[in-house]
This record gives sequence, structure tokens and C-alpha cells, in this order.
Amino acid sequence: MPDRAFAYFDHEADIGIVGRGQTLETAFEAAAEAMFGIMADLARVRPEQAVRVEFEEADPELALVTWLNRLLAEARGAGLVLSRFRLRRSNAHWIGKGWGESWRDDLERGVEVKGATLTMLAVQPVEGGWEARCVVDV
Repeated sequence: MPDRAFAYFDHEADIGIVGRGQTLETAFEAAAEAMFGIMADLARVRPEQAVRVEFEEADPELALVTWLNRLLAEARGAGLVLSRFRLRRSNAHWIGKGWGESWRDDLERGVEVKGATLTMLAVQPVEGGWEARCVVDV
């Protein structure tokens, strides 16, 4: 398995995202890439500014939703689109960052993600690492 990867799955009204990684944290980072990849071409987003996210959550599934929604809130508040992510944890304490840039005219906007939901939420070990999935509201 690569260090991390992301994918999508079909859902009637919204979009399902999947993050995979060798560790739980890299799977969450890949899930963030999947979510922001709905909104913009991440290869074109320059990692010029950072936002920081810190939270307490013992349940890995709820931690995934918290991570994604906090990133969305920080990005919206700063007028940014994010493309790179780093997450670390110690027990139930999570600290992460997202890097990106302000929206610019030549950066094509995709579908706006309103938030990560508990729908089809799953965080589980898989062969070669971890998988983190949920449905995002668009």
C-alpha cells in the first residue's frame, strides 16, 4: 500500500470519501485530500498558508468527522482552499495542520463541501494500514 491514497464511493445525494494510509493519521490526511479534492484540483493549490487544528476525541470515527469539519471551518474562515495535510496524535489528543492558499481567479472551483457527516462513517484497519470513510454533504 502506498503511504496514503484517497478515493470516492457513490452516494445518492452527497459524496462518499475514502482515505487510506499506512497509519491512522495518514488515512485521515488522505480523507482530507479527498474532501478538498472535491472543491479544487489539489495539484494546482499552492501550500502558502497554514491553518492549525487541535482537538480531543477518543473515538477514531468521531475524530475523523471532527478533523474534517475543523479543517473546513478553518479554511472557510481564512478564505483558503487546502491541499496538504499533516496530523499527529497522542492518545485522544490530535494536532494537525492544513496548507493551502486563498482562492484565486484561475483556480477552478469544484463542488462546495458543507461538512463531513456520520453517514456511512467507518474507520478500520485494512490490509497494509487503515481506511477512513464517510459521506460529505455537498
